[in-house]
Amino acid sequence: MMKTRACLLVGLILLTSCSALVSRNTGKNTISSSLMDFLYPKNTPRVEMKPQIPVLKLPVRVGLAFIPSSNYGGSDISLNTQQQLLERVKKAFIQYDFIDRIEIIPKTYLEKGQGFDSLEQVSRLYDVDIMALVSYDQVTQSLENNAALLYWTIVGMYLIPGNENSIQTFVDVAVFDVQSHQMLFRAPGLSHLKNTTTAVGVDQTMMKKTNQGFDLAVTDMITNLDAELKAFKVRVKEEKVANIEHRKGYRGGALGQFGLVLLMIFGLQRRNITHLGTPISFFS
Repeated sequence: MMKTRACLLVGLILLTSCSALVSRNTGKNTISSSLMDFLYPKNTPRVEMKPQIPVLKLPVRVGLAFIPSSNYGGSDISLNTQQQLLERVKKAFIQYDFIDRIEIIPKTYLEKGQGFDSLEQVSRLYDVDIMALVSYDQVTQSLENNAALLYWTIVGMYLIPGNENSIQTFVDVAVFDVQSHQMLFRAPGLSHLKNTTTAVGVDQTMMKKTNQGFDLAVTDMITNLDAELKAFKVRVKEEKVANIEHRKGYRGGALGQFGLVLLMIFGLQRRNITHLGTPISFFS
């Protein structure tokens, strides 16, 4: 009898730890990339930055890229997921008339080098003036909890441990003028997901939820980026944080709308409104 109980106890211990056997996602895992590490790599001489006012030529040409992962040889966001997320950002901002085009730059071009020298090479290759660099930090945690499922079967007791999954995702986009090396503005995005699953299904669940975490964080980032972009336009006008030049042929959305208003006024002035037989000018 004592031998049977001992066997049952050993079996329970083995079964409660089975999540580690059936899943490679148990415990705590982190994937991340660092903007600071990319722009200012270790063992490189520090160069004193001289403040200067960036010159923005409208419409601007923007490069958009993920910062290479800090997990060398480890897990990372799939290239397909990165492409999809960047396409969402591009779609959200390409509509602005002061943006000429947005080029999605594969991270492989940034992996070949670090620092502003690398950014300048990429900007020449893609003919862009501004680089929007997306960094990220995602922490996934899958731990056994008290939601384990206990079954009695014809061959004895069977335990399926429950796993508490927590996924916290942070993304941050920093927008730089390549020529002056000045950061124009930045915007963060956050998401936090939690759910419970069995150990057997934890891999599929975690893969799905990690992608969902990035998707939600990028959605938050896009909202914040739009607000920061509008605030930057006000700062350019009121605080002179950047000088604006126009490319040949560019008139800008505001001037275009003003021209439309002038045409409307001109048409209305020529078209008098008659009231009780008396011609009345619309602006009289």
